[in-house]
Amino acid sequence: MRWRLMLCAGVLAMSTCAGAQTTVSVAPDAASKEDVKKLFDVMASREQMAQMMHQVFEQMRSMNREQLKKSQPSITDAELARRDRESEDLIKNFPLDEMLNDMIPIYQRHFTKSEIEGMTAFYSSPTGRKFLREMPAVTAETMRVSYPRIQAEIDAAMKRADEKSDSPKK
Repeated sequence: MRWRLMLCAGVLAMSTCAGAQTTVSVAPDAASKEDVKKLFDVMASREQMAQMMHQVFEQMRSMNREQLKKSQPSITDAELARRDRESEDLIKNFPLDEMLNDMIPIYQRHFTKSEIEGMTAFYSSPTGRKFLREMPAVTAETMRVSYPRIQAEIDAAMKRADEKSDSPKK
C-alpha cells in the first residue's frame, strides 16, 4: 500500500509540474499552437519531462525498496523485481505527448505571442540552452534534498490515517 501511495505521490508531483488538462480561454494576443509547440521543441520539453520522470522514479524506486524491506522484511527479491517492472511500465507508457498537448492552451492563456517568442529566443540562447541542460540535475538534487521531508509528511499522514481507522467509532 505504501509503495502505491509513494508511486501516486510521485506521479502527482510530476503531473503538477507538467501541467494539467483544463479548459482555458485564449487571449486575443495569445500565441498560436504552433508558437507554443516551437517553444516546447526549443525547450526539448518532451525529453526534459521524460528525463525528469525517469530520475524521480529511480529515486522513488530506491527509497521504496528500502521502506519495503523495513516494513516487510520477508519480501522476496522476485516481488521487488515485479514492482520494479510495474514502475518501468508506468514510465514507458506515460502519455507525455498528450500532457504537452494539454499544456498548449494553458501557455496560450498565460503568455502573449510576444512573450512566447521571447522565451523561445531565450531558450535558443547559450544561457537558455545551459539552463535546460542543467535543470534535470537541479531537479534531481532538489528531489533528493526534499524527499526526506516529503517522506516524513507521508509517514505522518499514514500514521494519522491508521490511528483514525484504529480508533473506536462513536
